[in-house]
Amino acid sequence: MSDFLLLSLIAGAVVLILSGCASVVYSTKNLPSDYMDRVKTKLQAKPFDPFSTNVGSVYAKELKGDEDISGAALIKNGAYALLHRVALARMAQHTIELQTYIYENDLTGRLLMRELKAAADRGVTVRIIVDDNGLDSDHSDIMALDYHPNIEVKVFNPYKYRSRILRYPQLVFHVARMNYRMHNKLFIVDGMAVIMGGRNVAGNYFDANSVMNFSDTDVLFLGKMAADSVKSFNEYWDYHRSIPVSVFPEQKNPERLGDIDKEISALESEHPEEYARYQHIINEFINHYNARDYDIYWGNGAVIADSPEKAEGSEELSPIVTALEYLWTMTEKSVYISSAYLVPGNLGTEDILRAKRNGVDINILTNSLSSTDASVVYSAWRKYRDELVENGVNVYEFRREGYKVKNHLRSGASLHSKAMVFDDKITWVGSFNLDPRSAAINTEVVGAFYNPDFALKVRQSIEEDMAPERAWRLFSDNGSVVWKTVRNGREEISRHCPDTSFGARLLMILMTGVPESMI
Repeated sequence: MSDFLLLSLIAGAVVLILSGCASVVYSTKNLPSDYMDRVKTKLQAKPFDPFSTNVGSVYAKELKGDEDISGAALIKNGAYALLHRVALARMAQHTIELQTYIYENDLTGRLLMRELKAAADRGVTVRIIVDDNGLDSDHSDIMALDYHPNIEVKVFNPYKYRSRILRYPQLVFHVARMNYRMHNKLFIVDGMAVIMGGRNVAGNYFDANSVMNFSDTDVLFLGKMAADSVKSFNEYWDYHRSIPVSVFPEQKNPERLGDIDKEISALESEHPEEYARYQHIINEFINHYNARDYDIYWGNGAVIADSPEKAEGSEELSPIVTALEYLWTMTEKSVYISSAYLVPGNLGTEDILRAKRNGVDINILTNSLSSTDASVVYSAWRKYRDELVENGVNVYEFRREGYKVKNHLRSGASLHSKAMVFDDKITWVGSFNLDPRSAAINTEVVGAFYNPDFALKVRQSIEEDMAPERAWRLFSDNGSVVWKTVRNGREEISRHCPDTSFGARLLMILMTGVPESMI
């Protein structure tokens, strides 16, 4: 008997033994018949004029002048990405919608949770959807917010058996369902502002981790793209695989919300100077926003989102893939790509090489083996990497120590961005990675925005991450890939994946056999 078969049989036996006390919660199709009676009334915000809100009134003149216009502001720095969310939450008057793949139980998650609760205390309606893969357990702090009368939390595509240890056998026996995940990331305030990009809610997405932080890209969109984001959010909110946490068996202790609030208050009391500085920075952000001091670029844009039906294994082609293919065919001069997990596949590689043959200047940044948090993805990228480099595409790989965070100078870094710039005119940013999982398995959302000045700003941001101080430039030397960078003022050259051990490179080679559809 193979080890895998033995493991599967054991896992199956454990599931059968424990199923008697486990809760069956993964779709309204198999919830109890009194399901709707057990779920509190769906939150409904009272009608409001978004242009008269704290967020909308500042730029009401521009937004009312053209119903199709949107404003855009780049958010590159991780700490500022958190402060933008906190400040917008404090400015909220009517609604906040949060959709995310991961929400962790750490200080950053609790700070944002505190702001969401404070907004709800003011009467703001708060709706939250988190993918079950991104929750620590049914005791995750964010789930406790559901006890607040103005907050509702839903979990997308939850595991049937709630014990975390039982997730692994469920992945084995129910891979056809559990392999599909909601990877969307949206933070929407009063239907007038949305932050869209690659960041989940956890410390390492906001430069708050002492070991490893992600270099990422968010964009704050105002106007039409925010309104369109609400429409996408509502589609997921109403979907039968978005399950209210109030029906989960562990959600029977409303005192948890107050206990967590006390714990956060205690942390603030223990670090009064840091907390005072945090408050000052947020107030400064709000003041600058109200004074129109931020660089807002105006243009036309579109929110492109997968239907939640994609999580049912729908064979319908993703609208994001369709839009991306169209942009490739329309591009004439240049493409700048920053993609954390890059597995273009044969068709994607051919799109890139065809554009290259047509004279398009193509520049690609992705993770190196030393910086990636998913070695199996790099093993798949390796095959396409060599072909692209050999054909003259400008390829860069992010250096683990290239991105430094103040107060965490010894921490490593990993690229997590999903941004592209086409012809220095169109900016593409969101949750979509250039890999088979984003294309065919996970649900995703992106924003495409037309403004040449903003596109140039995003391009320059990508180029900063491509600089020799942050990345390796890859070259072809007699059919072999060579890495070059500048470290401590001196050029370095490597003929194998740099800054890695022999064991890491061997493991990467062994992972080459993993099917790309499973990565």
